[in-house]
Amino acid sequence: MFIDYVTIEVEGGKGGNGAVSFRREKYIPRGGPDGGDGGHGGSVIIQASPEYTTLAAFRFQKVFKAEPGVNGQGGNRHGKNGADLILKVPLGTIVYDDTNGRLLADLEGAGQEFVLAKGGKGGRGNARFASSVNRTPKNAELGLPGQGFKIRMELKLVADVGIIGYPNAGKSTLLSVISAAKPKIADYPFTTLTPNLGVVQLGKDKSFVVADIPGLIEGAHKGKGLGHQFLRHIERTRLLVHLIDIASGRDPAADYHQINCELARFNPRLAELPQVVVLNKIDLLENSQPIIQFKEDVSPVEVMEISAATTQGTGLLVQRIAQLLQQLPKASLLVPETMETIVLSPEPGIVISRQAEDVFVVSGRRVDILAAKTDFGNDEAVLNFQRMAKRMGVFEQLRRQGIKEGDTVIIGDMEFTYE
Repeated sequence: MFIDYVTIEVEGGKGGNGAVSFRREKYIPRGGPDGGDGGHGGSVIIQASPEYTTLAAFRFQKVFKAEPGVNGQGGNRHGKNGADLILKVPLGTIVYDDTNGRLLADLEGAGQEFVLAKGGKGGRGNARFASSVNRTPKNAELGLPGQGFKIRMELKLVADVGIIGYPNAGKSTLLSVISAAKPKIADYPFTTLTPNLGVVQLGKDKSFVVADIPGLIEGAHKGKGLGHQFLRHIERTRLLVHLIDIASGRDPAADYHQINCELARFNPRLAELPQVVVLNKIDLLENSQPIIQFKEDVSPVEVMEISAATTQGTGLLVQRIAQLLQQLPKASLLVPETMETIVLSPEPGIVISRQAEDVFVVSGRRVDILAAKTDFGNDEAVLNFQRMAKRMGVFEQLRRQGIKEGDTVIIGDMEFTYE
């Protein structure tokens, strides 16, 4: 099944906890701390692969978590880092942060990668806390949680040429004639429900990719008739082949203007793409009057005439497409923002807010990380947390806010009574 739009959740692996351990060997009664660090959690990475043509792999599974890091061990043994989770997607996949709609990545090239969610750092073992003042530290850090995000992915086919037109205009037939593609073809509207790709070979070294876009109808820009799903696949193309059924009995000029109107309403930049206007099914006409009339109605637009069913004029069409493509730069229509790894946005300093008259909430990136690393079931770790919080100026700011003895202080998931 062709799936070109999915929403998933990704989460980096949690970092492993640092170990609390002391060296115990014969004849070495005071070996000192030897707790190793925890391993870093794996990251979730998205990778463009030519092996895939649809996002169907994400249709049912919606949550993807990378492997956590292994806890540190005694003997200064570092925990193993968690393995990265690589999600392979088709070329042309665009990734958005579903929470704020920010464009994260546009994966056009084979092997192109982007880190969706970074794994958490591993905690330090007690060997890292030894000092001249405290030679036997009994505390270690917990591993940090990995980043978590809700991601929206859209597939926009990577094709040089997009064939557009009303349903049953002969797009699939034309694609099968000029390329090696074998789309399903039948004589009724909406035969094609999914886009098809075909490679047109001009010689040993020259070729271009054509996408047969399912038929558009009036209101497609609003999503009518699966319009949004169809229109997104022509946003990357450099050239449009506008196919019109000249023998349908409809007004071909009205069809031509209506399709262009739908393109402009969906994305104004689509209307600026160069077009090759092609009249199809000329073999079914009794005379050339409809062709003459159409050319007068759309003048001075260049119009070509073909019969995809009999291949009449298709060779000249391919040559004209190749000629125009040589003049057009290979640039994506959709220009993404600068791609960079998602990071937690740092908050300015230490933020203290009042949840109630006697309840104070302390937040800020440094404080949140300190709380996440602290094992509050370990007395020495709690003392270290208090020392670090004091050094950061947390207590000083609480006093400025008017905190009193017995008030509640919330940091992360923990609640404390101020004394």
